[in-house]
Amino acid sequence: MEQFLQQMINGISIGSIYALVALGYTMVYGIIKLINFAHGDVMMIGAYVGYACVALFNIPFIPSMLIAMVVCSILGVIIERVAYKPLRNAQRITVLITAIGVSFLLEYVMMYFVGATSKTYPQGALGAGKLSLGALSINVEQVYVITTTIIMMIVLQYIIKRTKLGKAMRAVSSDQDAAQLMGISVDRTISFTFILGSSLAAVAGVMLGAMYTISPLMGVQPGLKAFVAAVFGGIGSIPGAMLGGILLGLIETLVSAYLSSSYKDAVAFAILIIVLIVRPAGILGKNVREKV
Repeated sequence: MEQFLQQMINGISIGSIYALVALGYTMVYGIIKLINFAHGDVMMIGAYVGYACVALFNIPFIPSMLIAMVVCSILGVIIERVAYKPLRNAQRITVLITAIGVSFLLEYVMMYFVGATSKTYPQGALGAGKLSLGALSINVEQVYVITTTIIMMIVLQYIIKRTKLGKAMRAVSSDQDAAQLMGISVDRTISFTFILGSSLAAVAGVMLGAMYTISPLMGVQPGLKAFVAAVFGGIGSIPGAMLGGILLGLIETLVSAYLSSSYKDAVAFAILIIVLIVRPAGILGKNVREKV
């Protein structure tokens, strides 16, 4: 039982990272029906910005994370304005291919500047030591990751439910034309959505980098798994993205612990296939009929 509980804690920790990235996917999809495959690479940029602040400029971890959030927010807006806005009325496949192109562009531009070798944050950047709860052992890093994810989720829910921009996001998500007729700036609302999503990706990137290593291609696999988490929970649903990320992290960790770590990626994508077959809308998603 102790081993099972320990694996549950580990799963919630990595699932929290997936959830933060999945929130960006689901918000952008909810507003403009775009699967932003460059989102994982925005997370990678955030990890490198945090690394530069901590390792090169000796800035404390929390301010470094805030700087990464600002940089990724600006990057997210630039990507939306340059790559996605001109294609807003184009076919979805065109925008999807563009998103994949932006992803490769970010990866190899970063590789040109920093090289292909992996880098490691200074030891203990996110926190050092362990907390013991009986037979359970929890790393301070895991506590920070889980706590940060909960705080981000609460702040995000407050913004969406209680602020004017949050109400504008919900209105644009429901009907862009009607929202525009009511005086809502669709362009500003979409840019704000990219700011929020990119900020969350930066937080995930900095924490993931502090726990493991960083490289120009580090955003590919977590980005894809976060997409799986968003679909699993119900893409377009913010609670669904959170739930999907946590569940995917738990499933991966339990598979690694009780079967083999070689199977965890296969299980993640098997879940995606099963969900798309059995319940395409996801756990908390809703089936929406499209007018012909």
